[in-house]
Amino acid sequence: MARAIWKGAISFGLVHIPVSLVSATSSSGIDFDWLDERTMDPVGYKRINKATGKEVASEHIVKGVEFEKGRYVIISEDEIKAALPEATRTIDIFSFIDSAAIPLLNIYKPYFLSPDRRGEKVYALLRETLISTGKVALANVVVRTKQNLAALMPLESALVLIMLRWPSEVRGVSHLDLKADVTEAKLSKKELDMAKRLVEDMDAEWEPDEYRNTFEDDIMALVEEKANAGEIQAVEAEDTDEERQTADVVDLTELLKRSLGGSKTAKGGKSRSRKSDDADSAPARKKKSG
Repeated sequence: MARAIWKGAISFGLVHIPVSLVSATSSSGIDFDWLDERTMDPVGYKRINKATGKEVASEHIVKGVEFEKGRYVIISEDEIKAALPEATRTIDIFSFIDSAAIPLLNIYKPYFLSPDRRGEKVYALLRETLISTGKVALANVVVRTKQNLAALMPLESALVLIMLRWPSEVRGVSHLDLKADVTEAKLSKKELDMAKRLVEDMDAEWEPDEYRNTFEDDIMALVEEKANAGEIQAVEAEDTDEERQTADVVDLTELLKRSLGGSKTAKGGKSRSRKSDDADSAPARKKKSG
């Protein structure tokens, strides 16, 4: 079974659905490590003062945000911790929207949601409700101190959580400064018909087995060839263990009816909650930019 990277609950109204968050993707590509060719020792990164070229000890390093060109405001570790969003262990649904309403550029990273401890029935209820209504849920979730905007949607028999980029992180098309030759292009019917025929001639189905990273395949074939020829060096490396987080969440299925009865109150408080969330997210985004 896939390893959970986060445990908590889906929360809407008075209903909690215990779930585990499991990565829905795997990294692709070649991981090239830096080695000293003389000793085959791993080469790491050093903290170097860009002005003097000398290494700086960790106790002398502080974090700053550039306020003006060449002028920084120093932020302490305690101030950063105070600005971090509270880890609530919940995927807090605040609205339901049409999936088509989410701009493609806002889609960031998908995760599977697996039901935990007596949450299976409510999990299935939410999945079927989203399927029948054609809606997806918008939610706020904090994972490892990072606040995320997310979309919860059905996928076959499962629920998936799509991490979204904050709208402030996505540039509009106007960023390209397109000229009139593009925005108001004069295209003849003949040109359009020829282009459409080309598209029709190349029409195909999605065939995931056909799409390969040929660079990765070629490099790994070369690695195997060199290894079989004895061209291999022993390098000691440290093992890392991904942090696993747990939470004790109570299944509140029986509160579904009470949630429906209090929906007006929930809607009335939604705008305040979202405003608070937006305010909390601002320091986090400022921290990221620094």
